[in-house]
Amino acid sequence: MAPEEKSLRKPKNLRLLEGLLESPMPVAEPSPPVIEVEPQAAKAPHGWISKLRPRHLAIVSGFVAFVALPAVLTSLYMAFIAADQYHSSASFSVRSIEASQPSDLLGMFSQASSGSTFSDSYVLLDFIRSERMVQAVDEAFGLDSVFAPRGLDYFYGIGRDLPIEDKLEYWRSMVNVNFDHTSGIMELEVKAFTPEDSQKISAFVITQSEKLVNELSLSARNEVLKVAQSEVRMAEERLSNARLALRIYRDSSQEADPVEGAKLATQLVAGLEEKLVQLKTELSTALTQMSEDTPRIRVMRSQIASLEKQIEQERQRFGSGTASKQSRTAAASFTDVASRIQQYETLETDREFAERAYTSALTGLEKARIEANAKQRYLAVFIQPTLSELAQYPSRLLNSILVFLGALLAWGVVVMGYYNIRDRN
Repeated sequence: MAPEEKSLRKPKNLRLLEGLLESPMPVAEPSPPVIEVEPQAAKAPHGWISKLRPRHLAIVSGFVAFVALPAVLTSLYMAFIAADQYHSSASFSVRSIEASQPSDLLGMFSQASSGSTFSDSYVLLDFIRSERMVQAVDEAFGLDSVFAPRGLDYFYGIGRDLPIEDKLEYWRSMVNVNFDHTSGIMELEVKAFTPEDSQKISAFVITQSEKLVNELSLSARNEVLKVAQSEVRMAEERLSNARLALRIYRDSSQEADPVEGAKLATQLVAGLEEKLVQLKTELSTALTQMSEDTPRIRVMRSQIASLEKQIEQERQRFGSGTASKQSRTAAASFTDVASRIQQYETLETDREFAERAYTSALTGLEKARIEANAKQRYLAVFIQPTLSELAQYPSRLLNSILVFLGALLAWGVVVMGYYNIRDRN
């Protein structure tokens, strides 16, 4: 068998091993000496930084300048420079007492709460945060001294000789007022650098609020009473004029009541007519026995004529005689009883109406006075100003975190905006 056939029959692995053993070993050439260069090793980091592009350096520099540095400075300021602030809290509400009487004991306690008014509460809320309150607190305590910077803390302290607008802005940062629409309760919180100052200022704010509520209540009461008193004065003047006109009429007519005079005149006419009828009856009887020329007949006829004339005069004076209509309706003919009665009744009607209007005005004034007194506003203080024992402001950790997150957000927005513009271009 040929050697080539034997070699083909051997396993492949064995053939590979024999080929390796039969191949000559390579002769190792001498390697050049290794020279260690220390300056190149030192330049390795510089080579890594040199691979960064300018935009990467700008992004990293922006992060350090606008995120890391402000966060570190804020943390250091909050930890070592910011002064402690103490708060004093109080709770109160504006109430009014209704005029309705409670039907049970529970109504007596729920009566006050039902009288709260949201409009007065909003007025008081604006008043506490207004320039008027700032001026009052400044006059009483001096904002420049109470809120002067403590140490190097000029960020939370107030500067000197500031305009009223800057003082108002600082005051609103140190005073917080929350209003609960459901219960009508207002919560006041005043911050200061000492517990005593915060408590005193909080008590002063409540005192000024009570004065404002009393002023509003008194002003509303005076407005209501002013209208009622004006009505009373008008009714009183009208009644006085009606009484004066009636007095002038009585002085001119010389009779207190023409109606009563008319009754007397009617009785007088009735009596005269009765007497006239009696005389006429006697005359008829006498004529059956005597002639016309007898003295008795002449006397009786004379009496009858006198009675008829007197009756006619009384009727004319009363306004029911046979006088002409022109004479009775003349402008100056108010001497008859009917005209006097008409004039008197007109004056008396005006007087009665004026008296009723005056009585009604007095009743309205009394009712308005009772309602105004019953609906007066007052400030109900539920929690007196507290005295803090632990400084809760400023929130050092929270402020540091907020500064870091805000700077990080702004930096991230700028970076994302840059890459967005770069990708579009």
